[in-house]
Amino acid sequence: MNYDKAREIMVDTQVRPNDVSDPEIVSAFLKTPREAFVPTSRKSVAYSELEIETSEGRALWTPRDTGKLVKLAGIKPSDIVLVIGAGSGYEVALISRLAETVIALEEDDARVDAMSERFTALGIDQAVAVKGDLAAGLPDQAPFDVIYVCGMVETVPEAWTSQLAEGGRLAVVMLEREGLGRGKVYTRAGDAVSAREGFDAFPPKFSAFDRKKAFVF
Repeated sequence: MNYDKAREIMVDTQVRPNDVSDPEIVSAFLKTPREAFVPTSRKSVAYSELEIETSEGRALWTPRDTGKLVKLAGIKPSDIVLVIGAGSGYEVALISRLAETVIALEEDDARVDAMSERFTALGIDQAVAVKGDLAAGLPDQAPFDVIYVCGMVETVPEAWTSQLAEGGRLAVVMLEREGLGRGKVYTRAGDAVSAREGFDAFPPKFSAFDRKKAFVF
C-alpha cells in the first residue's frame, strides 16, 4: 500500500474540505505517518474516515475531528503543549510539528514505553511521554500554553484549567447530550476561564470523566 498517497488523499478529502486548510496543520498531517500509530491489523485502513482503537480505552479519531480540534487550539511555534490521554501518540506527533515542546500524559507504563519507542523511531524529538494521573494533569510541569484532550469528556477537571498559562487554551470535545459532542476551547485570562464553542463531533469518550449520576429514591 502506498501510504504517502493515502495520506495525501486523506488530507484532500477529509481535512481540507472541513475548514482545516491552515498550511502548518496541513503540512503536519502530510508529514505524520498515521499508519505508525495503529495496530498492524488496522494499517490498511489507517487513512480511512474511521475511528481506530489503538488500545483498550484509546482510539484515533477521524482525521476530520482531529484536524478541527487542533485548529481550534490555535497552537503556535513557541507553545508548550500537554496532551491528555495520548494513547498511541498520533496527536502528539502532529502537534510536535506545530509547537515547541509536547508532553504526552498517559496512565500506564505500557503506553508510555510504546510512545517513547515510536517517537524515537520516527525521529520526533520535540515530544516526551510521561506517566501520571490524567485527571491531575501535570502540575510539576505547568503552566501550559495548550492542553489538548484526546477523548470526549462530560466534565473538565479543575486541575486542567488551573494549569493553563495566561492566555492558555484547553482544547476538548464535551459531550452535550446523547449522540452529540461539541468541540470547545477554554481560554485563561487572569483568574477567569472562558469557553468558546467550535464544531460538532462525537469521538470516542473517556468514561473516567463522566458526570456523577445523581441518586434517586
